[in-house]
Amino acid sequence: MKLNERSLAFYATCDSPADNSGFLYKRGERHTAYHRRWFVLKGNMLFYFEERDSREPVGVIVLEGCNVELCDSAEGFAFAIRFGGTKSRTYVLAAESQAAMESWVKSLSRASFDYMRLVVRELEKQLQEMSRGVAAGCGGSRELPGPWKPKPPGLEQSRERLPALPAILPKENGCAVWNNVLGADRLPDTPGCGEHDGEESPRPPPLPPRRRVSNGEAASAGAAVAESPSTFCRLHEQYSREVARLRQDWQQRRRGPRP
Repeated sequence: MKLNERSLAFYATCDSPADNSGFLYKRGERHTAYHRRWFVLKGNMLFYFEERDSREPVGVIVLEGCNVELCDSAEGFAFAIRFGGTKSRTYVLAAESQAAMESWVKSLSRASFDYMRLVVRELEKQLQEMSRGVAAGCGGSRELPGPWKPKPPGLEQSRERLPALPAILPKENGCAVWNNVLGADRLPDTPGCGEHDGEESPRPPPLPPRRRVSNGEAASAGAAVAESPSTFCRLHEQYSREVARLRQDWQQRRRGPRP
């Protein structure tokens, strides 16, 4: 990124929020006298102005590759910004109070991108530890949502081994009898369920006692299960003759006895 004086002046005086601002005493490079300047910290750039209402900054300090530490000076509450290298300049600043000095030292120490990188790594590490702790607390039985996975082939094979039920169940006394189905007297062999090493598989529970039916219910059930057309024709003729006889008797009773 290319920076020039105009872009730096605009960034220093724009309405973007500042991380810290206030008056500090700055020691000169050639002369050891301290001059009161207005400092504004934005990101990793420390701007300083002659006055608070100045339109352009006098200078800027890029806070990368430096250390902020306290130092001994004639002025009270002094601290220094030291850069690595033999020919690098050291900036000596002084605050007006102990609280202001601590605030500035803390802000300047956290302004570099190296510090932000360390903070991000530490937060990522804490997040990973919390995720592992939550997974261990849940017993590890629940899987995190992910992409679709195919079903295991063993499940499909176990389903294919299940006995197929007939379309029409056999009946006894008008009720379906489930124990007459082929293979119903034993449980299906499904892996992983109900296995006993060296023991017989458990038998199904006994069926409840059958209900006794009356003669009328048995006759109606017998007529309902009639399937062949010849039986139906015989029953139809029998009931037709009986209905005709009853109708003739009723008509005779209605007419009364003959004279």
